[in-house]
Amino acid sequence: MMADFLLCFIPIFVAMDAIGVLPLFIGFTERLTKHEKRRIISQSILTALLIGIVFLFLGRGIFKILGVLVADFKVAGGTVLLAISLRDILEPERSRKLPLDTMGAVPIGTPLVTGPAVLTTIIMMVDSYGIYLTVSSFVINLSIVWIIFIYAGRIADFLGKAGSKAVSKIASLLLAAIAVMMIRKGLIDTVTYFFSINS
Repeated sequence: MMADFLLCFIPIFVAMDAIGVLPLFIGFTERLTKHEKRRIISQSILTALLIGIVFLFLGRGIFKILGVLVADFKVAGGTVLLAISLRDILEPERSRKLPLDTMGAVPIGTPLVTGPAVLTTIIMMVDSYGIYLTVSSFVINLSIVWIIFIYAGRIADFLGKAGSKAVSKIASLLLAAIAVMMIRKGLIDTVTYFFSINS
């Protein structure tokens, strides 16, 4: 049982990449008050949880009804992230003014915390290990993200103002790279699917 749990937990942990998301979270929230950050954290985790659970049970059906491929989802998610990262790089002051009411939901909750990689992984884990282990692994991984976000302020304090700005810029470039990677993988999956149905 423990071995199966670990085999289910680890792929979701890698796909969620909480450590990789942390610099992006710090960059988006560096100018917010403690109360605003807590609200953003709660919103992001709740959004990620709801999207993950809904997708877990309905994802395949929704995609089938709409005629949408997982590859399409990767391209869409990557495009959203690329737009955000480019605005952050080219217009840093404007990019920091993302709407507080929705910042936790988009882009932090999705597609950063629960994005195409996580959604694809949990569907694969359900097929291999069942609903119970997959949901448990997903919720525990979200708890880890929550803890990391809660202590993000201390990490930012440790880095200092200059360090936080440097991390913010690096995070913007990293976000752009992640976006391009998601788009690339989506396009490759689309081409692979096209050739598979025509071969």
